[in-house]
Amino acid sequence: MTPIFNTTPPKTINDMVMDQMCNNPCCFFCIMKEPDTSLRRSGLATCFKEMSVINRDDQQHVLVLSGLWNIAMAQPDDPEFISLGIFDCMVSLLEKGTNDRSWLFRDQNIYIPYYAAHVIGSYTMNKVEFAEKAVLAGVIPPLMELLRGKISWVEQRVAVRALGHLASYERTFEAVAAYEEELVRLTMNLASTCLDQVYTKLVGVKDEKRRSKYHCDLLTRGVGGLEMENRKAEEWASQLQCWSLYLLNCFACKERSLNLICNQGFLVDLCGMWGGLVNHSSAAGVGLIRILCYSKYGRQNISESKQVLENLCHLSRSSDDWQYMGIDCLLLLLKDIDTRYKVIEIVTMFLIDLVELKSLGDRSNLGETITKTLLLDYKQSKFRIKNSHVLKALQQTWELKVERRKREKTMSVEKIEEKRVLVNLIKQQANHVFWLGDVEEAIKMYNEALDTCPLKLRKERMVLYSNRAQCYLLLRDPDAAIRDSTRALCLSNPTNSHGKSLWRRSQAYDMKGLAKESLMDCIMFINSVTTTTTNKRVKIPYYAARMISKQMEATWLFVNAQSKFTRSDDDYEISSSEDDHQLECDEMMRQMMMMMEKKGIASGLSTIIEEPLIVKGKNWREMERARRRNKTAFNVMARSM
Repeated sequence: MTPIFNTTPPKTINDMVMDQMCNNPCCFFCIMKEPDTSLRRSGLATCFKEMSVINRDDQQHVLVLSGLWNIAMAQPDDPEFISLGIFDCMVSLLEKGTNDRSWLFRDQNIYIPYYAAHVIGSYTMNKVEFAEKAVLAGVIPPLMELLRGKISWVEQRVAVRALGHLASYERTFEAVAAYEEELVRLTMNLASTCLDQVYTKLVGVKDEKRRSKYHCDLLTRGVGGLEMENRKAEEWASQLQCWSLYLLNCFACKERSLNLICNQGFLVDLCGMWGGLVNHSSAAGVGLIRILCYSKYGRQNISESKQVLENLCHLSRSSDDWQYMGIDCLLLLLKDIDTRYKVIEIVTMFLIDLVELKSLGDRSNLGETITKTLLLDYKQSKFRIKNSHVLKALQQTWELKVERRKREKTMSVEKIEEKRVLVNLIKQQANHVFWLGDVEEAIKMYNEALDTCPLKLRKERMVLYSNRAQCYLLLRDPDAAIRDSTRALCLSNPTNSHGKSLWRRSQAYDMKGLAKESLMDCIMFINSVTTTTTNKRVKIPYYAARMISKQMEATWLFVNAQSKFTRSDDDYEISSSEDDHQLECDEMMRQMMMMMEKKGIASGLSTIIEEPLIVKGKNWREMERARRRNKTAFNVMARSM
């Protein structure tokens, strides 16, 4: 829908408060200046009633709504407007916007439904008392109209936000659940298609004249060009998807509509919903998957999807903030006797790399929990598992965590020191053989060192695993490199902090085409670089900057939408000019640095990239010259093995 109307950006609340007094007795801004509390409250109540019942056009409505939006965002817990009938007013405006299209497209009325739904969502996000009053005022039917797509995706975004708040309270959940089946189906579809919709309606439209003007004004508040619009559209699209998943979570937590949510196609879609770097604070798809794993019906359906299981497995062996959620899901599936033997042959080969994990966030002794779950009914399991590789892996876990621990329990301090010296000698010999180019022989010697090294010597074993991972990288065996890098990162203190292992695993994930996992490890690798130097001007290594550029392009929020629609419609094709690609790359790097700052990474540092980022062949000759100037990955990462 691309209506034509006056789209001058609405004023901000600060602009309006500074306006001169007018002669309108129901003027919202004049009333807000009234110093007498009782007069102001009486005037506001009258103002809300007038806005609800007057049928004539009033261009001040959009200004009032914009002001109310600012106030609701700043003071969502203030009960004053709630007690004066603001919800009744918002309902009337929403109903008019969804039912009277001629009114909607006049003047600036197109902005009103967005602001009205946003005001409802802001005032209901913290207090159940406000939510109850909103439901009594009848907010749900017009919000459902917006959710159905009566206007556009922008209004769907604020509608699903408001409905999610209402569904999160026990006292208002049933009012939302009156629309349960339709609402769940609509929200599932919205979560799956919203990125395509935003791309085709806005981000992929390069002609500024073809973009919805009122969308652009809402996104940027009238400030900024295409770059700002695209940045905000990416943020809003991610929020739209995450808020849709939050609303579905409200039903899944109560084990409602699981037959709809556990649709196999939708479960696969959930695996691709991660929000990107623009929304790292939401667990997105994996959050809903974990909720489903708490129910027997959910576990049953998830256990039947190999793609979902593999996604959870990759997440469990990553440095993603939601790594623990992937582990939680796999443990829940393994502990359920009805799903254990459906998933054990897939998940064992991943979880065995985590058995020496000490802590992850607020979870302590997580490796012990994983070990106990894997070895549950170990002797009986041997008769039910047909895969010889899985049986061997379980046997090795038993040997490592049970038999070997028992043998080493009585080992004296002197004996441990003797072993330490011997292990260091073997490691030095392995390093020497590695530098001579005999990688296979080096692997054998690292194996010997690991077999000799006591379990208590975690740092020494971390280095051995990491060095062996580098050998596997050179042999182009990414699976083995990921296994050893993961084991090294589990032994690091804190978890996932060993720089060399992060970089090696990032490369291995890149070999396998797992862009998100490679990106997360590369970001954490840069973190390790910035935190281990005393130089305030930190240099991000060229090879890491290049990897960041590659993986951020591959994991861009709209990358799938772009691939779909650039093939089918030239109007939506993103320009392939070098300048556009460099701008995209710069924006991706900016987002990455912002995320790192929010997580306390590289805070206060002046960061320098040793060489310019290369995107899609740009400056290829310069890249090749830079590559020759820099040491190869072999030399860089093999140093100090």
